[in-house]
Amino acid sequence: MDKQNSNFRWVIFTSVLFTYLIMSSQRTAPGLITDQLMNDFSVTAATVGLVTSIQFFVYTGLQIPMGILADRYGPNFLLILGATLTGIGTMIYSFSTHELVLFVARILTGIGDATIWVNMVLILSLWFNKKEFTRLIGFAGMTGSLGFLLATVPFSVLVALLGWRGAFLIAGILLCLLSIFLYYVLVKKSQQSLIAAPKIQREKTSVIMRRILSDRQAWALFFCHFGIVGGYIGFIGSWAVPYVMDVYGMTRIVASQLIMISLIGALIGAPLIGWISSCLETIKRPYIVFHITVLLCWSIFLLFKEHPPFYLLIILFFIIGFGFGSNSLTFAVVRQSFPITETGIVTGFANTGGFLSAVLLPSIFGYLLDYFQSTSGSISGGYYYGFLTPVIFSIFGLIGVIFMEEKRQNAGRRSNATGVPL
Repeated sequence: MDKQNSNFRWVIFTSVLFTYLIMSSQRTAPGLITDQLMNDFSVTAATVGLVTSIQFFVYTGLQIPMGILADRYGPNFLLILGATLTGIGTMIYSFSTHELVLFVARILTGIGDATIWVNMVLILSLWFNKKEFTRLIGFAGMTGSLGFLLATVPFSVLVALLGWRGAFLIAGILLCLLSIFLYYVLVKKSQQSLIAAPKIQREKTSVIMRRILSDRQAWALFFCHFGIVGGYIGFIGSWAVPYVMDVYGMTRIVASQLIMISLIGALIGAPLIGWISSCLETIKRPYIVFHITVLLCWSIFLLFKEHPPFYLLIILFFIIGFGFGSNSLTFAVVRQSFPITETGIVTGFANTGGFLSAVLLPSIFGYLLDYFQSTSGSISGGYYYGFLTPVIFSIFGLIGVIFMEEKRQNAGRRSNATGVPL
């Protein structure tokens, strides 16, 4: 089958993205039932917070190993396995009778979730040419934001109708069914191998890792993803609602609506930025523009002493979400910069940068808030210094994208050396 000219590639695209939609919704869905977990299991907020966040730690830690496995054995098996593990973990979560079981279930879900992005990028790079890939990777990024959106009001309605156990059970069953469907689409219908057999003499993983860790382009991609992802996911997913409530005196409902505005920005930004980049036939220039834009937005919080006018706050939340949509361009650069035999590892390495910042920012931000509350008795001043964190992260991102090379002259030579064309 000629993959990149086959109409079947759109079936692949739809199937993989729908699986990503459901899997990404389960990253944040447990945050909806924090109070119910505390009551049902008689545990503290800190315990529930650890159970909720463990998935992100597992996800981040497995990105590079997942890239190595994807390059070695192909993306089909790993994506199918990941959907299955996420489904099983979600079902175990729904049946939990002890907080330890919740913890194990989220670890299992995190392992499954760690497979999705790296292998989805590889599958799309195999089925679509470079120009289509640059445009469609934006839609893939939008799907992740849609997953976060699905885990708000729609999943809340499901929880209200079925209870939290019933809602998570349904999600787990759906994911297991999707894994069966993916096997049919990716393997049976497309007549592809479940596990890709190596067609060439491959280098040792340690040799490839040493080369990547000493590669300026790989580190540039790591840092540009670090800068654009952490501020959005780290802040919006943890401190945005408390910030609006504490500084502006808003209710939780109004504060949550601001999160929706940011999500809408991300939904619009991801496909639009990919389309703009594809039309301009350049990735670096629009990526630099959006990195600068996001940096300026975070800096405005400092300029207004953590308290910009409310109308400006709405605009800032939207633009930060919109700028976050550009993060998919990182993987478009990976696609054009590295041979297919190393795409998985570099994708995992770059994605590690993004989620490392998403893990670090809430902790640093929270530490600064605790410090100011303990020394001055007021938490408000802590937000001002807390906003230094996304500003600094964004500066790292801007440095990364400036040093990023849009086309590598040695990429062709490296691919030829391994016998695999770009």
